[in-house]
Amino acid sequence: MKKRMLYIIATILFLAVEVAIALFVHDNFVRPYIGDVLVVIVLYTFLRIWIPDKLRLLPLYVFLFAAGVEVLQYFEFVKLLGLENNHFLRILLGSVFDWKDILCYAVGCLLLAGYEIFLFYKLPAD
Repeated sequence: MKKRMLYIIATILFLAVEVAIALFVHDNFVRPYIGDVLVVIVLYTFLRIWIPDKLRLLPLYVFLFAAGVEVLQYFEFVKLLGLENNHFLRILLGSVFDWKDILCYAVGCLLLAGYEIFLFYKLPAD
C-alpha cells in the first residue's frame, strides 16, 4: 500500500506540472519537449498505482503505447472518428504527427527504465 500511495502522489505532482506547462508555458522547448517526456512519466506512475511491482517491461509498454498514439496521429485518427471539433479529445489524442515526439517519449521511457533498474533491480554488493 505504501508504494501505491507514493505513485498516487507522484502521479498527481507530475500531472500538475504537465497541466501547468500546457496552460502557462508557450515556448519552443519546455512545452513541446519536456511536456512529451513528462507525459510518459505521468502514464507510468498512474499505471504503477495499479501494478506496483512485477512488470519489469512497463517502461517499454508505455513507450509502445505513446508511440502508437503518435502513429494514429499520422493517420489523422481524430478526423477518422469525426472528433475534430471536440477540443478536449483533439488535445488528448493529438492531431499532428511528429517524430520528435516519439524521440521525447523514448527519452522519458529510458529515464523510467533507469529508475526501475536503480529501484527494483539493484546489483548485489561486492
